[in-house]
Amino acid sequence: MKRIGVLALQGAVREHVQMLEALGCEAVLVKHRQDLMKIDGLILPGGESTTMRKLLDRFELLEPIQNLAQQGLPMFGTCAGLILLANNLVGDKPHLAVMNVTVARNSYGRQVDSFEIKVDIPKIGNAIPAVFIRAPHIEAVGQDVEVLAQHEGRIILAQDGHLLGCSFHPELTADTRILEYFVVSIV
Repeated sequence: MKRIGVLALQGAVREHVQMLEALGCEAVLVKHRQDLMKIDGLILPGGESTTMRKLLDRFELLEPIQNLAQQGLPMFGTCAGLILLANNLVGDKPHLAVMNVTVARNSYGRQVDSFEIKVDIPKIGNAIPAVFIRAPHIEAVGQDVEVLAQHEGRIILAQDGHLLGCSFHPELTADTRILEYFVVSIV
C-alpha cells in the first residue's frame, strides 16, 4: 500500500485524504518534519498560497520539502500547491521553487468567478471535471516539462518528471482519475 502525504496546514486536505483512501492508499497528514518520513509521495493541496507559505516557514517544512523534491519524491500540487511548487511566480518570489514552470496567480478572476468545466487530458482521460477557484495558470514551461492540459490557450496541468502541477481542484469532484494518474504513474 502506498503511503501518500498530504500537506495538512491549510486548504483542501480532507478531500485529498478521502480520494487517496478511495484509491487504496494510506493518507498521511503532514504537519511536522517527522510526518515526511517514509512517504511515497506528497500532495500540496489547494488553499491560500500566502498562508500556506507562512505556515511552511512556521513549522520549518519549506527546506525539508524542497530537499525531498530535489531527491525525487513525487509531488502533486493543486491550485495553491502549484503556486508553491513553481520555480517562477509572476510578480512575486517563488516558494519551494522546484518545478520548472512560471505561474500567474488568480488568472481566472475572483472567488465569485469560480467555474467548473470538463477537460480532455490525453494521458488520463476525457471529460474530466475541473473546478477553478481563484485559479492560477502556468504561463510558461521549462525544457522537459510536459503540458498535459490547456483551457482557452492557458496551461492548466503539467508534469515535470516526478512533479505534477494543476491549476484546478480535482479533489473537489468525485472523479479520481487525475489523482490516480499521480499515484499509479508518478509515485
